[in-house]
Amino acid sequence: MCQRNLSMSTPFPNKSPAANPWPKVRLAEVLTRVERPETPVPGKTYRQIGVRLWGEGAYEREPIDGGETKYAQLFRAQDGDVIVNKIWARNGSVAVVPESLAGCFGSGEFPMFEPNRDRLDPRWMGWLTKTREFWEQCDEKSRGTSGKNRIKPDQFLQIEIPLPPLAEQRRIVARIDALAAQIAQAQSLRHQATQEVEALLVSTAEKLFEPKQGWDIKRVADFCEPPQYGYTASATHEPVGPRLLRITDIQDGCVNWDQVPYCLCPEPEKYLLKCNDLVFARTGATTGKSYVIRECPKAVFASYLIRLRVRESVLVDYLYRYFQSPGYWDQIADEKKGTGQPNLNGSKLAKLRVPVPPISEQRRIVAELDALQAEVERLKRLQAETAAELDALLPSILDRAFKGEL
Repeated sequence: MCQRNLSMSTPFPNKSPAANPWPKVRLAEVLTRVERPETPVPGKTYRQIGVRLWGEGAYEREPIDGGETKYAQLFRAQDGDVIVNKIWARNGSVAVVPESLAGCFGSGEFPMFEPNRDRLDPRWMGWLTKTREFWEQCDEKSRGTSGKNRIKPDQFLQIEIPLPPLAEQRRIVARIDALAAQIAQAQSLRHQATQEVEALLVSTAEKLFEPKQGWDIKRVADFCEPPQYGYTASATHEPVGPRLLRITDIQDGCVNWDQVPYCLCPEPEKYLLKCNDLVFARTGATTGKSYVIRECPKAVFASYLIRLRVRESVLVDYLYRYFQSPGYWDQIADEKKGTGQPNLNGSKLAKLRVPVPPISEQRRIVAELDALQAEVERLKRLQAETAAELDALLPSILDRAFKGEL
């Protein structure tokens, strides 16, 4: 696991905004509307270009056959074009076409503009499209009496941008690129550190649960009560009965009981949850995921959950940890269809094999995995705390850059 600190202590020299009184020019002075039309031909495949919101750039959409498009003409994009989404420009859907998307096509809903490269570096324009000030101008120019809030090409060309000399544009773009790369590296390293410790948790669990001398291999049915399916009822936010725990209420290994709805259950005793109950998702995207009940209010569990109660010889926490391990997931993988998707029901759960060491060894394994889990959670919290700071760095850099402070 490796972590590096991103130092942003000196990216911005002490420079007065007045030191670079760049002129502001309308886009009409440096962009020219361009159309490279092509009539769609049935049987010919066209690469399509799209533009993400909030300055996230252009991307390649799914290809389309010329016979399937409703448009009479498509328009070819070239490297360096400024492409605008008429409808969503007000939400930052403007981009500069990268070389990788040259030759893609867009409809008339995506007008394109060619830069005057003697005055405007496309990369300068590309970074400008990622700024809030630019989005606000797009929003202002999009407003009309029709209520559709589309931006027209001539309105787009009225937007004003700061325009230093070309050499200065290139210098600043190079600086932004370098700082953006540092930010991306820091974000990647934070994410990588969390992935590494999570992988360590999985590999450690795999080793710890390898059967050793003196261990037994038992079926779940040997030491647990028969698996039980939950109660079928409609959920309501009115306190008409016990709370109804559903698969969707279990998020990231936690349950916010205040958010769990209620249900009508005339005879809840059969389904009431107790401390140390294990519940399993038996359907949906989280099939096989388990959760151990600690303290809980009066609650029953829904029909898409299975409950398991341990009788003897196995600690609940040990069993819960085993149910996170590769050995468990391998057993419930759906081998029949070859999809790798989990499949779980009460009968299958009862037949699962579990390596069972002496109680003292169970406690040691749980303690070791708990310690590793705590490290995973610590890194996740650290990542969450620094994510907002890292996300705010690039907008701050761009704000300074276009004020002449970079």
